[in-house]
Amino acid sequence: MNFTFKWESYLAHRSFKRLVGSLIVVLALMLCAPAGSAGSAKGSEVTFVHKERALQPGEVVLLEVRSPQPLKYLQIEALGRIFPAFSEDGGFVWAGLIGIDLEIKPGSHAIIISGADLDGNSVTAQKSLEISTKRFPARNLSVDEKYVTPSVDALARIEEESKRVSAIFASTTPERFWRGPFRIPVAGNVISVFGKRNIYNGKPRSPHSGADFKGAAGTPVRAPNAGRVVLVEDLYFSGNTIILDHGLGLYSYLAHLSAFSVKDGDMVEAGDIVGKVGATGRVTGPHLHWTVRLMGTRVDPLSLVSVLGSSK
Repeated sequence: MNFTFKWESYLAHRSFKRLVGSLIVVLALMLCAPAGSAGSAKGSEVTFVHKERALQPGEVVLLEVRSPQPLKYLQIEALGRIFPAFSEDGGFVWAGLIGIDLEIKPGSHAIIISGADLDGNSVTAQKSLEISTKRFPARNLSVDEKYVTPSVDALARIEEESKRVSAIFASTTPERFWRGPFRIPVAGNVISVFGKRNIYNGKPRSPHSGADFKGAAGTPVRAPNAGRVVLVEDLYFSGNTIILDHGLGLYSYLAHLSAFSVKDGDMVEAGDIVGKVGATGRVTGPHLHWTVRLMGTRVDPLSLVSVLGSSK
């Protein structure tokens, strides 16, 4: 079966269930089987919506599809990656998160949806996603020189830690742990936005891949959503760090903590205390750094909160 669709903007809702139940911008599509083929059926209407804060680098896009007949599986190929989809309605309604990486080039990018119905008939669709340019500000910071020009021993440690963290982000847990809206882990305001170009002691470094939140040392840090703890460790640059696997390739990275309240392998629910705000690693003062990775893409945590709705 082949079908095409047109993208439409979708207004924000506070939770995923309300979003699914309140589809307000849809396009009807026709599923067309070859004439005279065995088991073919007359055209059936399928509807699509997508929701995003913006179509720019660093953003999260929520794609949804409704089918009049249940589908066995559905996946999304976009921006050089495969993004998993999930269903909560017996295969009639599917959703998936697409990550637009921080360094993606603006322009037209193909989005390919593929799946199959319960009879094994294939379902495919293709459409272009138009990504616009976004300019990120720069920031100048003064930190201990060892975090700008590490020693030989420190470089070996940094490389080893980077490989382990990258391996975590490259893995995809097939189970989805997260449910509903994401919450900001601390109550403080944002003090450094996602994507800023970092200049440490006058030397340019990699862009800021997360968002920093104000918080006094010792302030409880809460899980932004349900997940499994897959790393609890003191890392060279990010200090005391926790990584939560939310499932389906979605991860939270919480850094610069002063203390841990969980251990590797623990399962946590949204709002559970996982640690405390601190000033460990490469920092200028106490705060919480929250990074999100979605199938390896670097995306703004606040975009994820915006798309799925926030919970305080």
